[in-house]
Amino acid sequence: MFYWLLKYVVLGPLLRVLFRPDVRGRENVPDSGPVILACNHLSFSDSIFTPLMVGRRVTFVAKAEYFTGRGVKGRLMRQFFLATGTIPVDRSGGRAAQAALDTLLRVLRAGGVAGIYPEGTRSPDGRLYRGKTGVARLALESGAKVVPVALLNTDEIQPTGTLIPKIRRVRMRFGPALDFSRYADSRGDRFVERAITDEIMYELMALSGREYVDVYAGKLKTSIEAPRPAPATPPAPAAPVGAVRTPSSPLDAATPEGR
Repeated sequence: MFYWLLKYVVLGPLLRVLFRPDVRGRENVPDSGPVILACNHLSFSDSIFTPLMVGRRVTFVAKAEYFTGRGVKGRLMRQFFLATGTIPVDRSGGRAAQAALDTLLRVLRAGGVAGIYPEGTRSPDGRLYRGKTGVARLALESGAKVVPVALLNTDEIQPTGTLIPKIRRVRMRFGPALDFSRYADSRGDRFVERAITDEIMYELMALSGREYVDVYAGKLKTSIEAPRPAPATPPAPAAPVGAVRTPSSPLDAATPEGR
């Protein structure tokens, strides 16, 4: 009840007035049955705008830390995520990715709509990065159709690290639903999963107009954030034969040459 109140009475109308959504292709989302919304990921606000622009309830997963914050901000964030159908997943263990997929698979098997970011993390620079094959496994295991969703300018509305979004018109594109039922007998085949994922990412590239980079965004972020080693100090050049040595420390000055 709180979900519908927030979406259709409180937050939904407010965001439509402030951000004047330019949404095309929303009719591509089936009215019933399991559906995967595969979205590019530019901003924290992607998980806000996407569910509000779809007539059905959309379930995303988010790290559990979003639900455990303290103070007014923490309570508001927790209530918002709960109200919009977002499910917390503990990402502290090694099975975090599998836990997220298991959660979304339960939603799909119940005939619901699951939202997923195939890149696995926000784009560090606005480009579209290689998709992880979890989205393909979900499609094969559930039989759900996949609707690619391109968010075109949410990185301008709420850049990474900012709390308050800028009031600009949000632009979104929903592509035609992709049916991968022809691969139903190939579950577990990693080559098929890669082919499905690449097809989804190609559609996202075409919809978004963003440059595609065939590396994982998470790997790139790790390399960017890793501390760089201090540059090595080059050895001092050898003094020419017969040159007078300049002392570099009191000890040198007090030590006779040749001793």
